[in-house]
Formats: sequence, C-alpha cells, structure tokens
Amino acid sequence: MDMSDFGERGGERRSRLLPMNMTASISALDPEACYRAMQAKDARFDGRFFVCVSSTGIYCRPVCPARVPKRENCRFVLSAAAAEEAGYRSCLRCRPETAPGTPAWSGTAATVSRALRLIEEGALDEGCLEELAARLGLGERQLRRLFLAHLGAGPQAVAANRRLLTAKQLISDTAMPLAQVAHAAGYQSLRRFNDAIRKAYGVAPTEIRRATENRAGSTIRLRLGYRPPFDFSRILAYLKGRAIPGVERIGENSYARSFSLGGASGIITVTPVAGTNALEARIATLGSTQGALPVRAISARLRRLFDLDAEPGAIATALARDPLIGPRLEQAPGLRVPGAFDGFELAIRAVLGQQIT
Repeated sequence: MDMSDFGERGGERRSRLLPMNMTASISALDPEACYRAMQAKDARFDGRFFVCVSSTGIYCRPVCPARVPKRENCRFVLSAAAAEEAGYRSCLRCRPETAPGTPAWSGTAATVSRALRLIEEGALDEGCLEELAARLGLGERQLRRLFLAHLGAGPQAVAANRRLLTAKQLISDTAMPLAQVAHAAGYQSLRRFNDAIRKAYGVAPTEIRRATENRAGSTIRLRLGYRPPFDFSRILAYLKGRAIPGVERIGENSYARSFSLGGASGIITVTPVAGTNALEARIATLGSTQGALPVRAISARLRRLFDLDAEPGAIATALARDPLIGPRLEQAPGLRVPGAFDGFELAIRAVLGQQIT
C-alpha cells in the first residue's frame, strides 16, 4: 500500500526534518527535493506542493500518512487544481482539502493573490473570467498566464477545484444537507454538484457522507490546517488585548466571535485540534440561515486572522541572520502576524484608537 491508497495502514512517520535551505528548491518544484520532503513527511511543506501518483491516478499531500510511493510513479505539481487538471483524483485519506494554503506573493504574483481572494468570495461561481480580469485591470490571457506560472492551472480550473474541495470538506465534516453543501460550495445547481463529486471521487456525495462519521446538529466544523510551528497562545494573548466587547471573546485556549455575512449570522469558535497541525472552527448558525452560509469566505477570513498560510521555515531562514530578531525568533518559534476577520472593524478600531491617544 502506498500513500495514494485509502486503507488504514500507513507508512512509518520519519522523525528527521529537512534543512531550512530546501525552501528555495521546493518553491521551484525540484522533483528530488519534493520527493525528499515527502519521504520526511515534514509538515512545513504541507500545501507547498502536491504529488500525483501515476500508478493509481490519485494525488496526495506530501504529509500523507501512508507509505511513500516509488519515485518513478511521482509527479509534483504546484496546486491541487493542477493535479485535478491533469486528471488525478483527490486522496480520501490525506484529504487535500484540509491542507494549508499558499501565502501571498509579491511582485506580479500579488495579482494572483488578489485574484484568489476574489475567487474565494465567489467571483467565478456566477461571474465570468472576463469580469474577473477587468476587476484586476488585466486581460484574460494575461491573467491566465499568471495563474499557470504560479499555480500550474488557469483561474477557472482553480475556482472549480476550490468549489470541489470545499464541498468535500462539508460532506465529510458536517451534517449539512447536501443541497445546502452544494450552495455553500458555490455550485449553481445540485446536478452540477453531483456530477463534479462523481467525476472527482468516483462515488456519489451520499456515499462519501455514509462513509464518514455522522455529525448531528446545526454546528458546522471546519478544519484549518497550518505549517508548524504555530504559537496559538501568543496569538490569543494579542487578540485578547484588542477584543471588541460584545463581538469577540478570548478564552484560555479558544477564540469566539459573532458574525453576519452573506445573509447568514451566527457564532464562530476556534480551538486547536490536539495531535494535529490544525485548528477547528465550529460555526453555529442562528435561525434558518445555514443554507446561505458563506463557508469559503469564513474560512478565508479565519486563515487571514490567524496567519495560517505563513511559511515558518522561509520566515526563519530570512530573519535568522538579523542580530536582533534572530535570537528572539529562536526563543519563540511559531510567531505569526495576526490579521483581522473584518477589515472594517479593524479600520474603525484604528481610527478610534488614534482619537483616544
């Protein structure tokens, strides 16, 4: 059995870590560097690339717990969308939909980062590529070239993959009715949703739901992966001193807040998942708004709030030489730069803070 199989027996996890200087070679997708990262099952490279296994037609995360496939059967791609475009199916064991995302880039690729945010908000669920390109001040062909260069797949393929992976996560991790899953994931019809799931996983959505643990109730659980190390307690301490009364509540090991987005409202509670490199967001909706819940937008906002897409290895490598920052970073690994769930809230707080001081 290799890492593309769905059985219970996995490969032995290796304790050795890769050197930090592999970051550059991974970003260029050096096949040998990628294979060594996969052999080490080093979580710092989770989401940085995906491996397509030609012998099974399945693609996996580099941290898949099963046995590592033979090198000659592995092809490495920049994104899950690129793997789907190449005709590979998502591994049901390591679940690529729960992998950490890619951090924002700089330079021309900052446009790709902005485009990805718009796609997360549903820009290509109902709109067209021409409209998305216009919002970014680019032509369609130029935008497509940027996506192919940085993600290995075009904008529409990336949007389709985001819908698919969101749907898969909601099917597996929630008791949300499938019609509501289709809507929350961005599908315009139940038929398109069913067809996409069957094509990607070879089974109907109902079969995936039956194979997972039944989760009753109206609470939706989202798994938010990150690359270790991650100092959740320090982020909570930072947010606690800036919590908005009546909106946010910071516990000893949890973050909670109210929200109102896309016609849905409720309470979000975020806690760490023991034994994993992930946080869990529990979303309790108020009234009958679950069907209108903008799951992808909520997930994206939480990832920005907790800076979950950061690459600690690359950051440590860049800052280690600084005589002031380097030693402090060694003493406190896992530091992140918290963002905001709502940019408007942050702006108002900044303005009022200036008035007070």
